[in-house]
Amino acid sequence: PNLTPDPSILYRSPSNPSRNRASEPVLRTRDFITMATQTAQPTETIPWELFEKKMEQKGSSQAAIGAFKHNYEQLVAGVTGLLPESDIESVTELPYLESLKSSSSPDNLQELLSQTVVLKLNGGLGTSMGLEKAKSLLVVKEGKTFLDLIAEQIKYTRKQYKSNVRFVLMNSFSTSDDTKAYLKQAHKDLIEEEDVELLQNASTKVDAATLKPAEYPENPDMEWCPPGHGDIYPSLLGSGMLDRLLKKGLKFLFVSNSDNLGATLDLDLLAYFASSDKSFVMEVAERTASDKKGGHLAKRKSDGRLVLRESAQCPDGDKAAFEDISKHKFFNTNNLWVNLPKLKAALDAAGGVLPLPLIKNKKTVNPRDSGSTPVFQLETAMGAAIECFDDSGAVVVPRSRFAPVKTCADLLVLRSDAYKITQASTVELSDVAAPAVKLDDGHYKLVDKMDALVKTVPSLWQATSLTVKGPVRFEAGVVIKGDVTLINSTNEPLPVRSRILVSTTIDLAEESKSKA
Repeated sequence: PNLTPDPSILYRSPSNPSRNRASEPVLRTRDFITMATQTAQPTETIPWELFEKKMEQKGSSQAAIGAFKHNYEQLVAGVTGLLPESDIESVTELPYLESLKSSSSPDNLQELLSQTVVLKLNGGLGTSMGLEKAKSLLVVKEGKTFLDLIAEQIKYTRKQYKSNVRFVLMNSFSTSDDTKAYLKQAHKDLIEEEDVELLQNASTKVDAATLKPAEYPENPDMEWCPPGHGDIYPSLLGSGMLDRLLKKGLKFLFVSNSDNLGATLDLDLLAYFASSDKSFVMEVAERTASDKKGGHLAKRKSDGRLVLRESAQCPDGDKAAFEDISKHKFFNTNNLWVNLPKLKAALDAAGGVLPLPLIKNKKTVNPRDSGSTPVFQLETAMGAAIECFDDSGAVVVPRSRFAPVKTCADLLVLRSDAYKITQASTVELSDVAAPAVKLDDGHYKLVDKMDALVKTVPSLWQATSLTVKGPVRFEAGVVIKGDVTLINSTNEPLPVRSRILVSTTIDLAEESKSKA
């Protein structure tokens, strides 16, 4: 729609450092948003109260409603979020984790750990890999799931350092039941702890044509969506968990994704973050050629604050600079450190809502029906909060702290002997670098299909790369060394049996013909 918002509620960009939220008009229950339709018919009035009422009926907290209102204001005002190259400069000097490493633990380590919360984002279902339950319940190695390894890491830290570091899982309405049931069965001691679950809010989908709340009477659950991991801030506030943690003397929050087993609680990083007294520190890694399409860290010229620029925020004319990894060197690993008292102060100062940039996702109300009503899903990213604090910082970490499992190829590498489980239940590379694995999406995209073809995971610790084209069935005793490509041009799975493959390309169909 060609939106013409009421001037009284025009949104001021969060990138404007001079904004004074206290003096800005906000949408209240009886405020109205006026918009003109594309067909230039009489303007239609959409009351904000439709959204407010729907979210209140759902049981949403005022913090969740306020965060959604902030996002909706940006949508209606047509805020693009574009961040041109002329507005930013490169980030050049950052501390490296290696330089922060200490040969001994800090004297006050127990005290620091007693003030620390480890929070894992656990809202994802892994639908892109064909899963219908929490991705963290996938078996990774030695019969253990992501969740098992995370739980064992927490228990090891507590025992090893005689500390009671706190543990929280941020679940979504899609993962909560499965996750709690699994913890009850496998890690009963953890599930019985107070405040072990932070439940992500639900956000109403917005009808893309009318900007009203989306409706889908056939299945009303589909009228709701997760609001992105930027929801961690309103969830902490609205649930009361932030206040409860502060009351118990908790100061430091370490957040990471549950599918990133590289993101362990690093004691040197904890000591650095505590001594820095910064509000917010992001772990970043150096971009490589394969990362050039992804977002990067930058510094905003207007106020000197660190910001994230994603590809959608880059004007077309700046694409070359965006992809220049020698200029914009660092990307966000989504491992974040947050000072809880300072987060509370920032939320209080901003009326309970951190002004995060909007991520507008265009989808259909029923994701499985492309003919259903087009909708906007309004989301935010938690890392974008780096621009909300004057004293935010970043630390460059090795690539080993960024090993998320987004595809079945990632999972295969993790399951292989390229990684090993340590005494502390952390996962480490067996060699200096993980092999680059590419699997044919037509046959390996979904976990159950991959499991059917990979009876026994091949040895990959001496591999540089493995490329599989077509349905190849791996049986016991296969060892990959160097760069190996396996091709099956037929639709029938062909086996690779016990053998050592060294830097070679094999056409299995041709090979089976020659043996016949």
